[in-house]
Amino acid sequence: MNKADSDRLEDALEQLGLENSASRNEADIVVLNTCVVRQSAEDKAVGTLTSLKPYKEANPDKVIALMGCMVGPNSDNLKKQFPYVDVFMRPQEYDPLLDLLSERLQMDVSGCIGPLNAPADIATFVPIIHGCDKFCSFCIIPYRRGREKSRTIPDISNEVTRLVNRGVKEITLLGQNVDSYGHDLPGNTNLADLLSELNSIDSLNRIRFLTSHPNDMDDRIIKAVSNLEKVCENINLPFQAGDDEILKSMRRGYTNQEYRNLIDKIRSMVPNISLSTDLIVGFCNETDDQFQETLKLIEDIKFDKVHSASYSTRKGTIADRKMIDNVPASIKKERLDLINSTQEKISTSINNRLVGTKTEILIEGKKDDKWYGRNRNDKIVFINGNDDVDLGATLNVQIKKSSPWYLVGSIN
Repeated sequence: MNKADSDRLEDALEQLGLENSASRNEADIVVLNTCVVRQSAEDKAVGTLTSLKPYKEANPDKVIALMGCMVGPNSDNLKKQFPYVDVFMRPQEYDPLLDLLSERLQMDVSGCIGPLNAPADIATFVPIIHGCDKFCSFCIIPYRRGREKSRTIPDISNEVTRLVNRGVKEITLLGQNVDSYGHDLPGNTNLADLLSELNSIDSLNRIRFLTSHPNDMDDRIIKAVSNLEKVCENINLPFQAGDDEILKSMRRGYTNQEYRNLIDKIRSMVPNISLSTDLIVGFCNETDDQFQETLKLIEDIKFDKVHSASYSTRKGTIADRKMIDNVPASIKKERLDLINSTQEKISTSINNRLVGTKTEILIEGKKDDKWYGRNRNDKIVFINGNDDVDLGATLNVQIKKSSPWYLVGSIN
């Protein structure tokens, strides 16, 4: 979501005639777009912002803008902490910076923010719903990004059409809770309706979406993944914890068994689906036995990919107000290491089975002189020895080698 926000602001600044600078220290305008989903992310943002102070003091005309989830509804404390920052912008709130630049550059900035005019990537992100209404006890996002608000289907379709006309082949639809898209729109609008509309756009090859919530992954969405040609067979479905008591204290709204039943339904309706998930270890009061339920879920379901993290208190959340972060850091690390080592073995086994098979990949770029792309199951595939491959090409690749993290193949 932050990447999508940054792309749109960068595009607007380029429309004003500004150019990207290689150095934030030498730039005339610095925009720090922040994530605060974890404490470490906010600490990094604070450190970066602090490092900019001497450059602002040496050059008072330098514009420094703080953007994103670090900026809440009330920025008074931030203004006191960072008085040298010129503008504070909440997520998707671009006007404060554009208005400041309008005054300094004597330019009309109206209409600058909108669909991207010059995307640089074959695959790009399209936000479709902002905010979140879930209020999980560990999460700060609803307080920073606000309540859920869906964009209309025509608005999104027009943006995607413009992106495709400029060379984009794959889009990822974004939302803090993407499956709840449309609940605030008239006519019982559902994510499946949007997927169906976008599926009809010529020259668009692939559609993905994230992040999903188990409570909103309904049959219509699963059928869309199964039936629509351009929607990729890949779902990110966070479960966060395996124990029912921990899930209840997290305010997730489902049980271990209900999550397992949903996975079974998805796999029965989309047999070639790849699944990824998010989880937290060491949430407040989590015992060893409760952690074992999380580990067992990983072992039983066998996800293609797992994003895991140790719990850290976020100031202002329900957990911060009502619970105690009482699992020692050393225990959290042990649990995290065990999750990661277990998942590495699972990913190794899954990817090993792909050796010798063919898979379709969309070429996205080059790394270390090797072309790479992703298949429909969101697996990175590197290609050996093919310098004449075109960016944006769709190729059938035979998998020659595998690792837990990527595949290596050949088009010959």
